[in-house]
Amino acid sequence: MPALAIAAALDRLARDLPALGVAVSGGSDSLALLYLAAAWAGPRGIRIEAATVDHRLRPESAAEAEAVGRAAAALGIAHKVLVWDHGGHVPGNLMDAARRARLRLLADWAGARGLGAVALGHTQDDQAETLLMRLARGAGLDGLSGMADARMQRGVLWLRPLLGLRREALRDWLRGQGIAWAEDPSNHDPGYERVRARQAIAALALPVPALARSAANLADARSALAETAVAAAAGASADRGMLRLPLAALQGSPPEIRRRLVLAALRWVSGADYPPRGEDAARLIATLLAGGQGTLDGVIARVRHDGVEFLREPAAAARSGAAAPGLCPGPRDIYAPKTLLWDRRWRLEGVPEGAEITAAGKAEVVARDWRGAGLPLAALASSPLIVVGGRAVMPLLEAQGIGAIPLRGLAEFAQILRSH
Repeated sequence: MPALAIAAALDRLARDLPALGVAVSGGSDSLALLYLAAAWAGPRGIRIEAATVDHRLRPESAAEAEAVGRAAAALGIAHKVLVWDHGGHVPGNLMDAARRARLRLLADWAGARGLGAVALGHTQDDQAETLLMRLARGAGLDGLSGMADARMQRGVLWLRPLLGLRREALRDWLRGQGIAWAEDPSNHDPGYERVRARQAIAALALPVPALARSAANLADARSALAETAVAAAAGASADRGMLRLPLAALQGSPPEIRRRLVLAALRWVSGADYPPRGEDAARLIATLLAGGQGTLDGVIARVRHDGVEFLREPAAAARSGAAAPGLCPGPRDIYAPKTLLWDRRWRLEGVPEGAEITAAGKAEVVARDWRGAGLPLAALASSPLIVVGGRAVMPLLEAQGIGAIPLRGLAEFAQILRSH
């Protein structure tokens, strides 16, 4: 029965959370999740909020988002419509662009509402389709492991409590409750890869539970490799935005563990959601094993003595753009010092209103007494510089009431190694 299965999954994934966000498109899967999550949360005293991303790709999308809002209101759940403002032109892969926009909008919403986790409506059918799609692309173990039921990304814990349930079972439950859902015509358009995978599964009568079980088995193997990589990283250190791995961890590890260590280190420094392409990473690893230095995804990787340093490339930090508001408990006066996030690496505290934030650059560093800081020049050159009222402050070198706190430490490195 879906209600019991969802309750068990949410108890396992979200029981200790004070609040849970639910992403609801209006389709059958996410709408069933909304109703079942509401029933689960009430007796447990957990606050539920919902959001719908209106991609503005179909004329019906606004009405569908409004319908979700009415359903949420009937359940006593706060609901927000998040609009993807693309100006009517989306270059490149539409589905990928829409997915990225959806993730960004939902993450920003969750952060603003104090929701540490957001539940998504992916089902066992989605898991089977994902496995088939990735198999067709020649994916390795990580890709074939399918979707995880819990994944940390963009500072939000994304939960998939429906992965053990078939789509048709959820639709049967909705029919039994007299609840109607929206049908997106793109779900039947063979121009999309996922639709073709769905049609192939149906045409070949492939067993969805068995495909999902294969993904789960591969995920278990992937987890074992991840733990091996965590163990191989023993002796790593993190210092103010720079990560250092023992050179022996790369030299003495099998190629797959070596690859995982380097990819995780690159993501740790850059804050990227996904690792770089395999060929690029392979070239960088070969360079490091030869004792050299390379740059990839805005990260400098270089061998120094008995270690490998990973630090932000100053030019990449300079291109990072303006700082974004960070989470700050309680109401904020817009004229008070603020907490900001910059370059997906730093939390800046005590930044005055109107300040400009950029990468320090080599010239600003060498103009100061920097050698006692214990960081390489390049690491300091990529650190934040706050310019306000004609005064330039480097928080890593000067105590001027502005703090710069790295967003990631060794615990986050292990988390990236384990992430799926």
